[in-house]
Amino acid sequence: MLIDLRGIHNKGFTLVELIVVIVLLGVLAAVALPQFTDQSARARTAALQGLQGAIQSASMLAKAAYRAEGNSSNSTVTTTTMDGQSVVVVAGSGTPTATTLGIGKALSNYSGFSLATTTTTVTTFNFSTAITNCFLTYTQGTVPTVTLTTSGC
Repeated sequence: MLIDLRGIHNKGFTLVELIVVIVLLGVLAAVALPQFTDQSARARTAALQGLQGAIQSASMLAKAAYRAEGNSSNSTVTTTTMDGQSVVVVAGSGTPTATTLGIGKALSNYSGFSLATTTTTVTTFNFSTAITNCFLTYTQGTVPTVTLTTSGC
């Protein structure tokens, strides 16, 4: 008894086709995996950049509040009121000092970061769990500067 198989159509993949697909998936995974491991450094850098923008905005808002209270570049007043809180500012410019009572109060919320005053005019913002060479520095002045250090993020 012979069976004629010429009329039957085989459905499915050959073993060679399956092996080729598995090899291709392995190569794609090997190329894509390093991209995902680098995301934590990018996230920390982005968090610092967000804090940088918040500090720059808070500084400008403090300066605007200082001017709105009638102070000028000749004023000796060293506080301004922001959101009902007294913020210590540089006399004449109205920009926040590099202290908890200055830029710390102007920000009002910098959760996830710790503020450490390193000199009378410089404050450093580190992550709550400090990371070496991954921080932000605020330097008070007529035009304050905000510097990012991200080499260790």
